[in-house]
Amino acid sequence: MMTTSNHTLKGKDVLTWLDFTQTDVSQLLAQAQDLKENPHNSMLSGKTLGMIFEKSSTRTRVSFEVGMVQMGGHALYLNSRDIQIGRGETIADTAQVLSGYVDAIMYRTTSHEKLAELAEHASIPVINGLCDIYHPCQALADVFTILELKGRLCGVKVVYIGDGNNVAHSLMILSAMMGMEVVVASPKGYEPDPAIVKKAEEVAKENSGSVKVENDPAKAVHGADVIYTDVWTSMGQEAEAEERLKALADYQVNDDLLKIAKDDVHFLHCLPAHREEEVTASVIDGAHSAVFQQAENRLHVQKAILQSVIGNPNS
Repeated sequence: MMTTSNHTLKGKDVLTWLDFTQTDVSQLLAQAQDLKENPHNSMLSGKTLGMIFEKSSTRTRVSFEVGMVQMGGHALYLNSRDIQIGRGETIADTAQVLSGYVDAIMYRTTSHEKLAELAEHASIPVINGLCDIYHPCQALADVFTILELKGRLCGVKVVYIGDGNNVAHSLMILSAMMGMEVVVASPKGYEPDPAIVKKAEEVAKENSGSVKVENDPAKAVHGADVIYTDVWTSMGQEAEAEERLKALADYQVNDDLLKIAKDDVHFLHCLPAHREEEVTASVIDGAHSAVFQQAENRLHVQKAILQSVIGNPNS
């Protein structure tokens, strides 16, 4: 069993795992385990989280809001269309105003630049609920789930199949940091950002992990412990849907692909899923799937993040 320590991340922004160390992440995973076993406490009594949403959400909104309640705090849902940021107030002004009201901000946005600007001008921690480049909370839930399933992280082979998007970026970085072997299999033109791949490779070298980008999904999943995919058309890409369906048609996770991996392979998906597109129903609803355990774990890892960056240490 992992145990917590006095290692502190209080006051720190959570924008990308590139700003953290393996020690930081190990501490968060330990806290997530403790919080999953003991979900209710008063660590965030009197604390408030402001949640700004520019993109709709199920898991992000519910898990953050429930997490605050379970730790004695409160969360405010702020749709960008309903606050002044949606009517032209600057991000800098919004950041400073909210810093006077709440203890942390979770921002689910279309642009990493906007997220970084909010964090620059806020005097309180800012948590990335999703942006166009990174999805750190999802990646932490992914790694926590893999740890539960496999009992270890170092040396585990995780293969991401499909569009090299924000989910793939954060998964690469965090898996590499935890000493895992990560492979991203994408068609040409849909690979992860080369600059982020390079950063993930640097992280891997420092932490005994490895990162590889591959175009052949069958080759990629050979010996895989975990296979992961995401939707082929994300929010904001609807105009590209037909083109993406054609480009990614050979990257569907199906029973034939699972047979190439290890017998005890697990399947993960960040959800929502489009059955019979990126994954077949037989896989996502089958015995190898752990997608709902993974979804639940968003709650526990985000509580660990909140506890770490804004918690009352003596509670």
